[in-house]
Amino acid sequence: MDQPVSAPDPLPLPNRERALGIIATATLLALLYFGRDVLVPITLAVILSLLIAPLVRVLRRIGFGHILSVLAAVLVLGFSFAAVAGVIGSQLVHMAQSLPRYQQTIEHKLKTLNDVTVGKFNELTGQAGRFTNRRPVATRQPGTLEQSGAPEQPGTPERPASLRQPVALETPSTLQQSAPAGPNSPIPVELHQPPPNPVQVIERILGSIWVPIETAGIVLVVLVFVLLEHETLRDRFIRIAGGADIRLTTLAINDAGERLSRFFVSQFAVNLGLGVAVWIGLSLIGLPQPLLWAALAAVLRFVPYVGVWIAALCATLLAAAVDPGWMLALTTLGLFALVELIAGQLVEPQLYGHTTGLSPLSVVVAAIFWSWLWGPIGLIVSTPLTLCLLVAGRHIKALSLLDVLLGDTQALTMPERFYQRALSADSAELIASAREFLKRKSFAAYCDLVLIPALHLAGIDLLAGTISADQQAKLRNTMVAVIAAIGGESRRPPRRYRQSSVLDSSGVGRELRRQREQVSGRWQGPLVVPPGSVMICVGLGSKADEFAAELLVRILREQKMDARHLSLDDLPDAPPPNAADAVSIIYVVSAFPSEERGRSEATTEEMRRRFPHACIVAVFLPGMLLQPEPAIDTVRGADKSASSLGHAVQICLDMHRKPTEP
Repeated sequence: MDQPVSAPDPLPLPNRERALGIIATATLLALLYFGRDVLVPITLAVILSLLIAPLVRVLRRIGFGHILSVLAAVLVLGFSFAAVAGVIGSQLVHMAQSLPRYQQTIEHKLKTLNDVTVGKFNELTGQAGRFTNRRPVATRQPGTLEQSGAPEQPGTPERPASLRQPVALETPSTLQQSAPAGPNSPIPVELHQPPPNPVQVIERILGSIWVPIETAGIVLVVLVFVLLEHETLRDRFIRIAGGADIRLTTLAINDAGERLSRFFVSQFAVNLGLGVAVWIGLSLIGLPQPLLWAALAAVLRFVPYVGVWIAALCATLLAAAVDPGWMLALTTLGLFALVELIAGQLVEPQLYGHTTGLSPLSVVVAAIFWSWLWGPIGLIVSTPLTLCLLVAGRHIKALSLLDVLLGDTQALTMPERFYQRALSADSAELIASAREFLKRKSFAAYCDLVLIPALHLAGIDLLAGTISADQQAKLRNTMVAVIAAIGGESRRPPRRYRQSSVLDSSGVGRELRRQREQVSGRWQGPLVVPPGSVMICVGLGSKADEFAAELLVRILREQKMDARHLSLDDLPDAPPPNAADAVSIIYVVSAFPSEERGRSEATTEEMRRRFPHACIVAVFLPGMLLQPEPAIDTVRGADKSASSLGHAVQICLDMHRKPTEP
């Protein structure tokens, strides 16, 4: 009996989703490539609608109707493009007519460049070739014959002298010239085509410019209808894309529309101003056709990063052809560099800053990608198209990968970056980024927002057993180096670190405390101090708590406070003389929620027994939360509570400020 054939097992769900994603991506790329003749005009029309939408709104506020405002704005746009094209075309004609006058200068410059570059290279290679091909010359022995060519093989008979003379061979051209033309020789016939009539000339001209005219006509027609039905198209798109969540779809559309419109209007204004500045500058230095290069610079600057430099290169080449020297070319290049530097580094950040939200690398990659798909038009529209993908990634959860790949926001949070760099033992980068942070905020804020959350991440991975011993040692040594460099106590980390973990028996807090004890003694300062001038920071027992207590000590010392770090192991020892009167505040510190917090009440009672007159502050940090929660955990027996190191320092400052106030 035949066994039934079992059906193949279906693909697992993750593999099926991955395969569907690859198929969908390939299909989308194919549609974009093969449908570019239809998609390019529509895309240009939509982008131009965003550019002239502010003008349409202004005309409608003045009192024009909707249709009249749209037609007027489109006419203004069409006349502007026609004027720019006319200026560029006429200037190109004038430049082509004047080029023969610069022929001698161009030939002289080319000869000079050839002598400096290719000539020098050929001279060097010739010298090297003569040096490497040099062979020793054989001395002539008596009785030998001098040979000038290749040595004759033995046994070869000597050729007659008549055969040794050079023989002049007649080339075919010489034979044809010397051969007399006979009566039967063919007579060459030349065919002359009649000159083209005006109709053929018009056909050739229209054939060369018909495609751009056709594309421009389609773009204008689509632009008019997009502007006329702007509200209707938006409603239809919301209905199709976000019928289930109208609020989110409306937010995404408004975000994309406002950001794109603001970006295009701002970029158009900047490019126009750059063109005017280039026109004035080139006119002052005396370069021919300055309006041509100004218009090219303004238009090509829409191409990201390289457009303006293409115009600068062309203008510099003309300057080199016009001027017998090189001063005009260098001045032209310097003018473009100066204007682009001012526009890119001063005007644009002040005008619209980073409104696109795209990273520079994504802009370059997008320009390459869209130019591969759609050619030069794709290069121009690459930025707005990529911006649309970015907005979709920020508002659609399934496309969040696009936001990570294309956006200019940090892919990792500050604690995650610190943790990753610490695992890689990259202390130099961490110190540099920490110093940049400290230029804007305080050391307490850096500890609250970066160090403690990063330590919490390390604690989670340590409990999960995903950190190797080598990574633990790198993490510990890196954190010691960073805190020693920016914490104000010791600017140089110790030369040698013991290979131990950040959370083992010798943690970062103990290591940093040991550095201070080597300088100021076991009690980290003088024993005879004024009453109420010492603050003590005590961790609840874990090495993370010890690290947080050490950070608080360093923050307080940065505020010129006499803060000292004690551990629970130090409590059984006898305190120094007059310690009870010298201590004004005792901080009981917990780095993040852990089982050690269960002993907080016992620790607080012990501190109250030893220092009855001190103010006890329970500092319970939230750990990975970047913004501490407003609700503060209260500890029985503590006088005050704090949820951040900055708050704990502020409590100390307020207590020491009150006696001096009137």
